[in-house]
Amino acid sequence: MSSANMLNDAGKSARSPGAAILLGALGVVYGDIGTSPLYAMKVSLSGFATLNPEHVLGVLSLLFWLLMIVVSLKYVICVLQADNRGEGGILALMELAIRGMPKGKKWIFTIFGLIGASLFYGDSVITPAISVLSALEGISIVSHRLDEWIVPLSIVVLSGLFAIQSRGTGAMGKLFGPIMLLWFLTLGILGVWRISQTPEILRALNPLWAISFISDAPWEVFLLLGAIVLAVTGAEALYVDMGHFGRPAIRRAWFGVVMPGLVLSYFGQGALLLADPTAIRNPFFLMAPSWGLVPLVVLATLATIIASQAVISGAFSITRQAVQLGYWPRMVIQHTSASEEGQIYLPRVNILLFIAVLILVVGFGSSDRLAHAYGFAVTGTMLMTSLLAFLVLPRNSTGSRRALWFSLLSIFLVIDVLLFSSNALKLFEGGWLPLGIGLSILALMITWKQGRDKLHEALTDGQQPLKEFMVSLEAYPPTRVPGTAVFMSMIVNTVPPALLHNLKHNKVLHEQVLFLTVQSAGIPYVPSEEQCQLERLSASSWQATATWGFKQDPHVPLLLEQMAKEHPELNLEPLEVSYFLSRQTVLVVRKLSLVSRWRRTLFAFMARNSSASTRFFKIPPNRVVEMGMQQEI
Repeated sequence: MSSANMLNDAGKSARSPGAAILLGALGVVYGDIGTSPLYAMKVSLSGFATLNPEHVLGVLSLLFWLLMIVVSLKYVICVLQADNRGEGGILALMELAIRGMPKGKKWIFTIFGLIGASLFYGDSVITPAISVLSALEGISIVSHRLDEWIVPLSIVVLSGLFAIQSRGTGAMGKLFGPIMLLWFLTLGILGVWRISQTPEILRALNPLWAISFISDAPWEVFLLLGAIVLAVTGAEALYVDMGHFGRPAIRRAWFGVVMPGLVLSYFGQGALLLADPTAIRNPFFLMAPSWGLVPLVVLATLATIIASQAVISGAFSITRQAVQLGYWPRMVIQHTSASEEGQIYLPRVNILLFIAVLILVVGFGSSDRLAHAYGFAVTGTMLMTSLLAFLVLPRNSTGSRRALWFSLLSIFLVIDVLLFSSNALKLFEGGWLPLGIGLSILALMITWKQGRDKLHEALTDGQQPLKEFMVSLEAYPPTRVPGTAVFMSMIVNTVPPALLHNLKHNKVLHEQVLFLTVQSAGIPYVPSEEQCQLERLSASSWQATATWGFKQDPHVPLLLEQMAKEHPELNLEPLEVSYFLSRQTVLVVRKLSLVSRWRRTLFAFMARNSSASTRFFKIPPNRVVEMGMQQEI
């Protein structure tokens, strides 16, 4: 670990997270991995024709050590060190990895990050469906006559979950935290009860059982990894949600509550299966005494609702980062907390996720069918995280510490390759689903990024430098009118089309002119004192470049208010300012190949459906003048 990171950790540890933050982390971050006991052991062991003690001990030992290595060591201890100024997730890690890298190499590692982010969306769609289905399938233990109600009840539960998303992750944490605490305590209590009845299950703690199990049937174990990986789903979500609750709270919640509850639950299920192999039909619910079955189904349903929340809030975070980094069109981002910058709600993403989840619930109908699709998305994102971590974690280390980082990351990479390869074999059994979602999202991200670059090239082609243009314009000015004109410009030092249209049609120029270009930094937050750079172009015109982090929302009026205090020569009184924006209609050149025309048509469609600049930049609509223009690409 670098000295900077160690100091950062020490500072954060000094401010120990309070009980409310820990409960919030339980409610939002650990819902996904916390509900894995509902299906992980069942799916992992149901493939054996005859279930014997060696199978149970071998699978449980492999599952336990996979949980320790992948979640505890890789994510909670190591990957959480790769924070981009407190922010986590695959896109934040990607920005860290490519920082300072030559332009030619950046694209390769950018693709790694975009692949991981795209597959995370697949996880965000599958997790709510499989989690809620697996919980409500517990009612079939009560009575098989209730089987036909599983899918309709799942739809009702999921509809309620997506309907309350606008309340925000902070409210979710307060509501869900106590429930998840009760859930993990219940997991632990049921596990201890079953372990006390069959204590020989504790032999699975010995890694030799896992090693022996692998050596006896390596190919069968390799295939089995595609099911065992279900125990570590949610590890990527805890990294994405680091910006919501911070590293100390996530670590303490894991080691103090989550990990003990999960381990005891898995060993309790193993103990039950040693005593009664027929319990494989649903080992989780059969752990409970008959009188506790219905309450456990209710609690499990609540827990799976919370599990869905972990990936939904992660999808909001990933989308916001993609928008600010230029890989996704502008979207409406609503803040749900006055004090926490990271607590957000994206209405459009929420609706699209809801529709996709409902399609999966109706289309697949059971958790067993969805299990084949689940692992592919998770392991793909985990693999991309390991590849990018090679560029980030050892960066500030030297000597033996650097060698230790490379050794650990090599182990993680080998495990991730094995897990991903095992799940890739299930491509035609359900793996096609997250692959299709991931490829679609990846195509949209790359199309938007490259389309924006093409648009920038078209706008700058043959343009006179802005400073020279304004100096020559003021030498023979048109009619000057009172007030200040703020021209939003996509590119620094380029004459914005809105100015040219204003001069052409209105034949006037304001007394003062400010050209404002908004950029996004590769860090989550930019301090207010560093957000703006101002340069005087001529006697009455200025060029301002504003930079916000990818976790911040641009607020142009507030920026101008701050600028007016620092530069009194600029007249930026709100009632004296008019904003001029270019509304560009993208036209696709017809004389292109089919592939090029298809991608440019897709970009044009995305551009038409992106949120309005006025709303995105918080500009008062009654102070805006939009100048329409058409641009061929």
